[in-house]
Amino acid sequence: MKFGKLGKIDGVDFSLPQDHALSEDWKKKWTVSSTHFYVGCTGWAMKEWVGNYYPKGTKSSSFLEIYAQQFNTIELNSTYYQIPSTETVKKWKSQTEAGFKFAPKIPQSISHDAQLNNQTKEIEHFCHQILHLDDRLGRCFLQLPPKFGPRQFDILEEFLNRFPRKEIQLAVEIRNEQWLSDINYGKHFFQLLHDFQVGTVISDVAGRRDVLHMVLTQPNAMIRFVGNDLVESDYLRCSLWIERIKQWMDLGINELYFFHHQDNNVLAPKLSAWFTEKLNETCGTTLKIPIDFSKNQLSLF
Repeated sequence: MKFGKLGKIDGVDFSLPQDHALSEDWKKKWTVSSTHFYVGCTGWAMKEWVGNYYPKGTKSSSFLEIYAQQFNTIELNSTYYQIPSTETVKKWKSQTEAGFKFAPKIPQSISHDAQLNNQTKEIEHFCHQILHLDDRLGRCFLQLPPKFGPRQFDILEEFLNRFPRKEIQLAVEIRNEQWLSDINYGKHFFQLLHDFQVGTVISDVAGRRDVLHMVLTQPNAMIRFVGNDLVESDYLRCSLWIERIKQWMDLGINELYFFHHQDNNVLAPKLSAWFTEKLNETCGTTLKIPIDFSKNQLSLF
């Protein structure tokens, strides 16, 4: 995830803003008493994890199977580049156990190339394919391109009207600065998501602190956390997130996805494991803590 990356992070204010005022009335209506937590990384095809977060000798054909025993979700970025075949999607499902969730990214052919315009057949095809994940299908997310701004509001509304939201849960990530710098544009944007029962993606990245908007349009959240190769601030930032998540949990949030990105994704599982352990301690969750096989030689099986 290169978006918002900085060569130097000295002087960056990594504190978390307060929850946005737009969310306050919506949060008062949250009534769910339990939260489903999903913590993971952004891919499984990492040969560098063999001997660390995959047991020594793991073959590439088993990477997803082992990944799904270490983590309970994956940010599925491969769907951004190509709509998968039915055979591929069913294979993904067969390599995971019940409780595991894929979070597919809507293809760039829809979001970026066509800017959401006139893509009914493409949307239908994508949705038809990912529904083969059945109970492994988690929250899907749409990343709006940087140039997709308030002038395209009606296009976004039309897209949400066409998207099968009853069958596929959806969250939206924004990158255009106008949505976030103009209070009226932002209010209309987030109200639209709320009205369509669509969640938000909140990005935490050093070079674009404005996308850390802290608006929750529904009692759920998807966090895309971009670290800086496990420097001290990565752990501090994750600690702040855990504190905020605990507050949301107490308010009644019912679902949270947290994905760890690193410029060097070899390091992502280490931070994810640390985060999971601290989340369990703070929030009383019982998520499985991924095993580092370079330190622990016990088998997963």
